[in-house]
Amino acid sequence: MQIFDELTIGIEEEYQIIDTESRELTSFISEFMEQGAMLFHDNVKPEFLQSQIEVGSRVCKNIKEARSEICRLRNLVSGIAAKNNCKIIAAGTHPFSKWEDQLVTNKERYRGLLDSMQIVAKRLLIFGMHVHIGIKDRDLRIDIMNQMRYFMPHILTLSTSSPFWWGQKTGFKSYRSIVFEDLPRTGIPEMFNSSVEYDQYINTLIKCGCIDEATKIWWDIRPHPKFPTLEFRICDCTTKVNEVIAIAALIQSIVAKLIKLRLLNQSWRTYRSSMIAENKWRAIKDGVKGKLIDFGKQTEVPVSELAKELIELIDDVLDPLGTRKDVEYIFTLLKEGSSADRQLSCYERTDSLEAVVDQLSEETMMDC
Repeated sequence: MQIFDELTIGIEEEYQIIDTESRELTSFISEFMEQGAMLFHDNVKPEFLQSQIEVGSRVCKNIKEARSEICRLRNLVSGIAAKNNCKIIAAGTHPFSKWEDQLVTNKERYRGLLDSMQIVAKRLLIFGMHVHIGIKDRDLRIDIMNQMRYFMPHILTLSTSSPFWWGQKTGFKSYRSIVFEDLPRTGIPEMFNSSVEYDQYINTLIKCGCIDEATKIWWDIRPHPKFPTLEFRICDCTTKVNEVIAIAALIQSIVAKLIKLRLLNQSWRTYRSSMIAENKWRAIKDGVKGKLIDFGKQTEVPVSELAKELIELIDDVLDPLGTRKDVEYIFTLLKEGSSADRQLSCYERTDSLEAVVDQLSEETMMDC
């Protein structure tokens, strides 16, 4: 189907820069950007804190190109880090570094964020992954966002990679999600009837002085204000490349399935944001080892079973998109656990958070 050809993919990742010896986060971004200026072009940029670096892929026509881009960017950034006795890790939080020790990047947008959010902004020592799916039609973008809200907790479980905070086990698989929701305009978005209605919402917020532009909407999923994409923002920064690509392929495939249903005058049932938030809380707490609510059956179901049902649902779009192999990697992920599960297992074996950092560093560059 021609519509599948239009579902481009873009992936953004926020990496942690760590000192090789101490395994602590290090405020190295200024030197990093200076050394890599000729190589980075527009693919790499600083983030809110100087111990963070954000990479963004080119617009990719398919999941194969997306994999190549993520490998290229991880190798590029890791190579410059290694020359400076640093490494990168891809995870939602650092196991033991503290936000009080971090320096804010000297950039107008980040100074403004700090001025307006104060200590809430200072605590944002968190790292995410964003997946962009190209949808040119603005009303279609809103319609798919409305339907995709239901699947956001399912997607989050697969990316969970932040079980530690301040050197402590938090009891959550995605503590990053807890920290991030201190900000306003986060979480599961409400529903909109059209792009016009969404624009009215944005204009009202701007007129009333709540925001100055639409990128200050930080929902788990949003129509991107600058690009013709639907941006999925719910994921922790995901450790292994195979996991990154599996999640991106799954998101693209669900979007394709929903568009195919729409062409048949069908749609996924919509649910209250408060009900979806119940599932998100479960995803944050227990990740792939937990249970989510099947609202149709009104019962708890293990994430592993729901994931299998979801893959069966999208089976007919996997081959046209070329995503079957990557989506089926989710079965491996369910068996081995997410990054959060592996971090906790490493800590139980070693009683060492430094060992957890070493494992994350190794897994970040695995299969690159």
